[in-house]
Amino acid sequence: MNSSFSFSDNTVGFFIEDGVFDTERFDKLCVEIVDKIDRFGKINLYLEDQGIDRFTLPAVSKEILFKIEYKEHLNKVALVTDRKWIHACATIENFFLPVKIKSFNTDERIDAMSWITSH
Repeated sequence: MNSSFSFSDNTVGFFIEDGVFDTERFDKLCVEIVDKIDRFGKINLYLEDQGIDRFTLPAVSKEILFKIEYKEHLNKVALVTDRKWIHACATIENFFLPVKIKSFNTDERIDAMSWITSH
């Protein structure tokens, strides 16, 4: 399940909860993100892993391709998780995308929220 919230008109957040994060879940998440992009042009995105059981490789691949496709519409992306491989992916993506991507551990949630909402 995904829960969404907004910090402001152009900053949206999602808590991605338990279960398997597969392409079906990712597609549902994309619908909400693209809706915000359609409404505001360029957005900030906050994504927090709240106990996902596992990620499928096709879903992770689609997530990376989504950021490439929508790179002109994403200003900042905050990733909140304790998974080291996601932190590593964010570091690598920063070299290739004009989007500011920063990862935070779950105990740094407040720092992530502060960063995503700052100018």
